Amino acid sequence: MLLAFVALASPLRADDLTTNRKTPLVTAVERCRGAVVNLRGRKTVSQQDKSEETSAVVALEEEARQVNGMGTGVVIDPRGYILTNYHVVQDVKQIQVTMADRQTATATLLAHDPETDLALLKIPTREPLQTIPLGTSSDLMLAETVAAVGNAYGYDNTVTVGIISHLNRTVQVNEHQIYRNLIQTDAPINPGNSGGPLINLDGEVIGINVAMRVGAQGIAFAIPINDAVEIASRLVAETTGDRLLLGMSVTTQYENGQPRVVVLQTGAQGSKADTGLAAGDRITAIDGRPVARSLDFYCALLEKRPGDKLELSVASNSQISLASARTVSITLEGATDNSTQVAWKPLGLELTVATESEMAGRHPNYQRGLKVVRVRPESPAAEEGIQPGDILVAMHGYKTESFENLSYILRQPDLQEKRSFVFYILRNKDPLFGQLRLAGKN
Repeated sequence: MLLAFVALASPLRADDLTTNRKTPLVTAVERCRGAVVNLRGRKTVSQQDKSEETSAVVALEEEARQVNGMGTGVVIDPRGYILTNYHVVQDVKQIQVTMADRQTATATLLAHDPETDLALLKIPTREPLQTIPLGTSSDLMLAETVAAVGNAYGYDNTVTVGIISHLNRTVQVNEHQIYRNLIQTDAPINPGNSGGPLINLDGEVIGINVAMRVGAQGIAFAIPINDAVEIASRLVAETTGDRLLLGMSVTTQYENGQPRVVVLQTGAQGSKADTGLAAGDRITAIDGRPVARSLDFYCALLEKRPGDKLELSVASNSQISLASARTVSITLEGATDNSTQVAWKPLGLELTVATESEMAGRHPNYQRGLKVVRVRPESPAAEEGIQPGDILVAMHGYKTESFENLSYILRQPDLQEKRSFVFYILRNKDPLFGQLRLAGKN
């Protein structure tokens, strides 16, 4: 009996132990956690009408008071480019970023899109940062397990778990902000989670957390990653468009759930580059580096300068095998238009940059714009009723915060092809929009 007892009490060898602790969810969080950053900063907020569905970054309290804002971001490029929600950084004077390894930095807001509530930030970095693995939102399944990672209530790197409850939701959070095509989840999303990733069990981001329903349990929302990545690529393109004249544009298309970079338009006016490309061509690599999404394409241009060359690996739309892809070389040109007269000939507008005092209190989603100084008689702008004093804030789906923005927009190939495009102006505090055409277009 004594011998039997001793045998039972003997410790088991490590080889005999098994564990189920490292689940697929644990592995998934480990894979993406290093690319999730926490955002903090002080902002001024004012009391607004609250809807049942409200933003998940900071609760509005009393009128016009300073609050500590918090949110989350994801690293999309190793050189320090971060994607987050615009409402996280809107009106924040100094955006403090804390990375997974506890290093801190101050971010610069490079570009933002109020309509989709996304923003692009940049932090200085000496070493390449870990980037978030990108999944796809084209094949999401109801009841699929997901997790939210972020700065919930200021508790950084918080992980919450749930399932996908519904797809393609439209949510209006207030009179100014409507989100479309959202992922609904019951993963708890709290103030501070905004801008952070909703991940699948492969550790890939499939959505950007954006909102929760106040007063409800288990109802929260995220922007599908396919939509977010396309907006992010446009924001990156804006930053490069201030410097470079490319002469083409690309988009992401999905085939059997797999992304690919496809040429959308070529031959922008003013470009001397003979691209040798056609709409529908697939770009598989830039300078030898594979590209899968339009975001990859535009990120490859971030540190390029006028005169640099791009070596593109291109497969035509009719080619089945990518092995026969050809090489196309493009020399980048500089974008130099920075004049109050840049819109005079095509639109009939003389513009100047609106001052902070001229923009103050006009509209919560627009802090910068171009003020109309003069309108040419019988011009497209005059026909649409645009007046001196109006402030042009968006055109053709892009913001017009600077002459560089406007110059970039006017060079877009699809704008050159269209008969008209939508513009937005602020007249006093009233937002107005209409259809505007380029001079010479019928």
